[in-house]
Amino acid sequence: MKSRYSMADLEQLLEGVIAAARGAAGDIMAVYGGAFDVEHKSDTSPLTEADMASHRRLTREIAPLDGAVLVLSEESGPEQFAARLHTRHLWLIDPLDGTREFVKRNGEFCINVALVEDGIVRLGLLMHPPSGTLWYGAQGMGSWRVDVQGRHPIKVTQPCPTPIRVAASRSHGHPAVEAYYARLGEIERCPQGSALKFARVAQGEIDVYARLASRCSEWDVAAGQCIVEQAGGQVVDERGQPWRYNQRDSLIVHNFLAFGDV
Repeated sequence: MKSRYSMADLEQLLEGVIAAARGAAGDIMAVYGGAFDVEHKSDTSPLTEADMASHRRLTREIAPLDGAVLVLSEESGPEQFAARLHTRHLWLIDPLDGTREFVKRNGEFCINVALVEDGIVRLGLLMHPPSGTLWYGAQGMGSWRVDVQGRHPIKVTQPCPTPIRVAASRSHGHPAVEAYYARLGEIERCPQGSALKFARVAQGEIDVYARLASRCSEWDVAAGQCIVEQAGGQVVDERGQPWRYNQRDSLIVHNFLAFGDV
């Protein structure tokens, strides 16, 4: 099905998303700089005021960018979750990805924003609040890193080097991932928390990121998939097919591989 978004549309949306993400990053760092309480949700995952402050700003500022698109954040209410299966267009947002890393104060957390149309991510952004660096990708626009030195195009590493550089999760390691990495041969482990692993794949610092037999959600993956794909890589499910979003009753993602070279 033809996309409703032209490249000019995506560029305009991106401007608004970047502004919202920068504001949310400031909200997060205001909490990070002081003492904060940590609550736990029903699935035992942590929740802080930084999550909620970022959620409020992102949903408030992104919603008007295209009033026809549902905004669904990890911290949204049941009305938004119920409405998602009845729409072709959806913003998927994780207002603070890597809350465990935030609580540990290791700096490895980020903001994830993705625009989904008919299951495909048209635009994705990752924002790293401590440094102010952001990464984005959009269909037809490639992938880019924006930091204090300016805007830079990014590409995955091809061909894959030896040793193969693999992402090692800070908080979500699993024996299935270790078994998969063992089959790759000579590897170099690259510890990294949160969806920042996708950014490192996209800019050629990591070759393979595997998430197997452990649960995450679509808002953890969507933005990173777009950035990796637009940088020349792939993010696939257990069948080797590109991951598609908002197509199932559940938003849970059990298995995916992100890589720069086949």
